[in-house]
Amino acid sequence: MSKTKTKTPARPRKSTPPKPEFWKLRLYVAGQTPKSIRAFANLKVLCEKHLKGCYRIEVIDILENPDMARGDQIVAVPTLVRDLPGPVRKIIGDLSNTERTLIGLALQPVV
Repeated sequence: MSKTKTKTPARPRKSTPPKPEFWKLRLYVAGQTPKSIRAFANLKVLCEKHLKGCYRIEVIDILENPDMARGDQIVAVPTLVRDLPGPVRKIIGDLSNTERTLIGLALQPVV
């Protein structure tokens, strides 16, 4: 009796890689203060490095849109709100502490 091994056909691989998550971020500021400008610049650098092409930043000036700040329960500025991916997260400050910001956005595990 001879045993012959039969090979099972290889499963075809998916041709498209999984879609990266899309990040929706809102930065609440109060005018063009140095702290607000620094927060936006820090956020932009962080997004380009860690979320390239998968994010949208919306800057909301609470002096012009106070109702939006009330809706998101903003108590200090600048404040960054991560809407997507859920759950919603908030980070207060100019985002200059990169490690704290990455942890706050859940882009880096807590050490």
